[in-house]
Amino acid sequence: MAKRKKYPKLPNGYGSIKYLGKGRRNPYAVHPPVTEFALNGSPITPKALCYVDDWMVGFAVLTAYRAGTYSPGMEKTLAASREQADTSGSSLVQRILSDYNLTKSADEKLPEKKKTFSEVYNDFYSWKYEQDKSRVYSASSRISTKSAFQNCQALHGKTFSGLRHQDLQEVIDQCTLKNASKELIISLFHQIYKYAEIYDLCEKDYSAHVKINTADDDEHGVPFSDSDLHLLWAHKDDPVVEMILIMCYSGYRIKAYETIRVDIKNWYFQGGVKTAAGKNRIVPIHSAIRPLVKRRIARDGKLLAVSSGAFRISMYAALESAGIEKHTPHDCRHTFSALCEKYGVNENDRKRMLGHSFQGDLTNSVYGHRSLDDLRAEIEKIKACY
Repeated sequence: MAKRKKYPKLPNGYGSIKYLGKGRRNPYAVHPPVTEFALNGSPITPKALCYVDDWMVGFAVLTAYRAGTYSPGMEKTLAASREQADTSGSSLVQRILSDYNLTKSADEKLPEKKKTFSEVYNDFYSWKYEQDKSRVYSASSRISTKSAFQNCQALHGKTFSGLRHQDLQEVIDQCTLKNASKELIISLFHQIYKYAEIYDLCEKDYSAHVKINTADDDEHGVPFSDSDLHLLWAHKDDPVVEMILIMCYSGYRIKAYETIRVDIKNWYFQGGVKTAAGKNRIVPIHSAIRPLVKRRIARDGKLLAVSSGAFRISMYAALESAGIEKHTPHDCRHTFSALCEKYGVNENDRKRMLGHSFQGDLTNSVYGHRSLDDLRAEIEKIKACY
């Protein structure tokens, strides 16, 4: 059976041609460009302009629609023109080229196509923080977005529609700040391109493959002391302290707990953020925190049901109430590392569970294979400070 011919992807904002399946006289539905979106940002496909028997006729209809020369029933004239043309289909091609030149001329005059990165950012910022009333963003979210924008000044005056992957990647590669700041810049890129795709300001998402090419530079932190851990265990019925203990005995970054997979049957976590070595890693759930994990999942449906920023604020208040000096969520990660070191957890397994890379260590980076049982035996060396 001959395969159906593949046609090129249409540019953003051009409309769509959908194949409805064989057995139809006119199997191609021709839809005009999307103009409406659902509350979650998903596009709502408009009613078809017409149904045609050939993709090229559909393309001619869309080109005429964009040029302003389309009228209902035109598809029949175009189909007849195709049949009367010579074997190269020159009549139809000439019609498409004629209308396309009109649309190209009109597109070049659109002010949106000439907006700079700064102008698109300003529109995006207003769209996210001022026009969208369905969600209230924290002051820290606004500050992070503004800081990320300031840290990519090389793009500010450039035409947004002319940017490509390499332009964005160079901003990250040339940034001298810590990885945490680079992550905020990449996050801003992703958000702006999501906005730009909705409003047809770009051909595609050029931020999709931008990455950090420098080594992990974990922020320094202060682990909880044994006496602090004793106090935390004494307050384990507090939902916030409950989560602090889970973090201290598993070692993920706070952001990872928002989406982490929890396997209660086999007792392990799987997930991670930030680096290649840290993503999707497996950490056995220490026996001391299993009751806390099980209770939390049963109550909230997930480990972290609030944003990491909101949890941070709750954590400070809970520590103060328990009589413990201020610690950040990242200090829990340092606590896990310190506990591994104190109780003699294999150094390479500690790196694996923390998601650290084995830079320069070919044996462990390529040939280091450890089973869940191997890691469980190591993590269970840690004694809980009840």
